[in-house]
Amino acid sequence: MRNPVEPLTPEEFARNFSEINPPFEPQAGVVEANRCLYCFDAPCTAACPTHIDVPKFIKKIATGNLRGSALTILDSNILGLSCARVCPVEVLCEGACVMRRYNKQPIEIGRLQRQAMDYFYEHVGGLPSPRRVSRYGEVACIGGGPASLACAAELRRHGLPVTIFEARSMAGGLNTYGIAEYKLRPPDSLREVELVRSLGVEIRLDAEVGTLLPIESLEERFAAVFLGVGLGPPHALEAAGADLPGVVDAVRFIAQYKTGTAAVGRQVVIVGAGNTAIDAATAARRLGAEEVRILYRRGEKEMPAFHYEYELAKQDGIIFHWLALPVAIHGRGAVESIECARMELGPPDATGRRRPQPAPESRFTLLCDMVIASIGQARLVSFLSRCRGIELAGGCVAVIPETGQTANPRYFAGGDCVNGGREVVDAVAEGARAARGIVRWLEATT
Repeated sequence: MRNPVEPLTPEEFARNFSEINPPFEPQAGVVEANRCLYCFDAPCTAACPTHIDVPKFIKKIATGNLRGSALTILDSNILGLSCARVCPVEVLCEGACVMRRYNKQPIEIGRLQRQAMDYFYEHVGGLPSPRRVSRYGEVACIGGGPASLACAAELRRHGLPVTIFEARSMAGGLNTYGIAEYKLRPPDSLREVELVRSLGVEIRLDAEVGTLLPIESLEERFAAVFLGVGLGPPHALEAAGADLPGVVDAVRFIAQYKTGTAAVGRQVVIVGAGNTAIDAATAARRLGAEEVRILYRRGEKEMPAFHYEYELAKQDGIIFHWLALPVAIHGRGAVESIECARMELGPPDATGRRRPQPAPESRFTLLCDMVIASIGQARLVSFLSRCRGIELAGGCVAVIPETGQTANPRYFAGGDCVNGGREVVDAVAEGARAARGIVRWLEATT
């Protein structure tokens, strides 16, 4: 970019990226907890991928037992702090709340969970490390994101020694690097990493498996291996000029601004309309961009982002261009404009979604000095193919859903490398489920 926006001062950054869901005041949390009906069948618990006992933890808040409430949450979800902030509760626990049947506001389960978890980290801070040691051998977790952290914590609860291998300098995966600052801050993610470490999990950073650390060496040392490697590099824009300075992928942009190294243009165009695209767009606006636009090749109804993310973007003044596909990025030495084709929706494709097709003679150009691509991430097919006996389906690791076990019985997997990129809470659920699968397999084969 030719003329980036001046960096924000620390005070400006804190103000612009203040949390969108502020915590309850203590008494307000008690009042909200007392609205709960404490349902016996608890559809909210069923709707949570980690099946937190929601009525139980809310009841403890109502009685002033925040410590007990947090421990109830952590029994099911070791990353309860981050999930309280980033879970799409509108379509999970709160979406299933029976209050909706009576046309009443659902219980604010996410904020109540946050109240309990904030108390835990401020006043308790740790869990007892399991004393018993398994005779079944050690387990390696490749990747330091939510799936591996959940798997490692559950394995330690069963007494197994665990080592996490993380390629970056900080663990936590997208919780640390890839979620908008106003939802989840890196220090909060790292508090959860330290909680897992305190259970006796060894976490090796800057340890990229498959390069200096061959996968074969892990197979020789460890009784079982959990793959929590997430997704691969972002897809590149298939447009002329996509290699110009000022073009960046959304995942990298978010990681850079969360670590204080991002620059932002004055006129920014985001390509894509998923939740990550919204995060990048709102971040650019809050970093000082004067104009931010989102291009999406389908229509508003087909947008993959959650509705509340869309509403947030509109509140931040993001401009949406529906049925628009970038075909070329122009500039002399850096981005100056983006040329687009207007699209129209044709017949459904193999997924059932209507396929966008260029409308005749419909080109238009938008001035911009920065383009952020958010069109999905590739699969780590090259690395996964080096894991002996692993089978892939659509570029993702094929597993037995109930156990997370792969075609090679020593390998288990969970998270984005299995589900193709879902929510943090899904990764936690899959990691913990795989840990239980590992324990059962080792008990049966040792």
